[in-house]
Amino acid sequence: MTGDRALILDFGGVVTRTLFETHDITEGALGLPAGSLTWRGPFDPATDPLWVAMQNREITERDYWHSRTKEVGELLGENWDEMQTFVRRARGAEPELVLRPEARDAILQVKAAGLKLAILSNELDLFYGVEFRKRFPLIAHFDVIVDASYTNILKPDPRAYELVLTELALPREACVFVDDQKKNIQGAEAVRLPCVHFDVTRPAESYARALAMLGL
Repeated sequence: MTGDRALILDFGGVVTRTLFETHDITEGALGLPAGSLTWRGPFDPATDPLWVAMQNREITERDYWHSRTKEVGELLGENWDEMQTFVRRARGAEPELVLRPEARDAILQVKAAGLKLAILSNELDLFYGVEFRKRFPLIAHFDVIVDASYTNILKPDPRAYELVLTELALPREACVFVDDQKKNIQGAEAVRLPCVHFDVTRPAESYARALAMLGL
């Protein structure tokens, strides 16, 4: 039967490559010298004490990116207060460049098998902008998009997961949720939603696990 299962994906980091992985693209887009951006988050926590503080829940994810946004703006002599300024200036012109190849493969495999696809994001349009989403490769393959930019219900609030399940009209045991933030995985576990903690340093392995859980 088609449409009886679903893959639910976080967007930033899971569908797109992280800003940590695309420093070269960011530097080129902003006209910064190569090597200007040195923080590497999960790829090299020793370079990024702020990332470590976020993982320890001393600051929120939004706090982290607000700090990085201010920092990058200052490199340009500009005052950036909003994350969307950073994201849109850094990568908005060419969405194709930041799509994970592993995400592309998984999305196409899920659709070919006749399963449903959903995005459950805390800040898809808030950070990336509506125009980026419209131009993003493969976005039309998603049956459901639940974005806290509009709902104001952020993961790991249990209501966020219930919203996407309601939109999909599927039981939770028929779905697999994938997110790169541990707190959001803990939120999924709390509502008994099958999930995979996405490792941005091993994307192929994470997607393989999620697809296997869906029987693919």
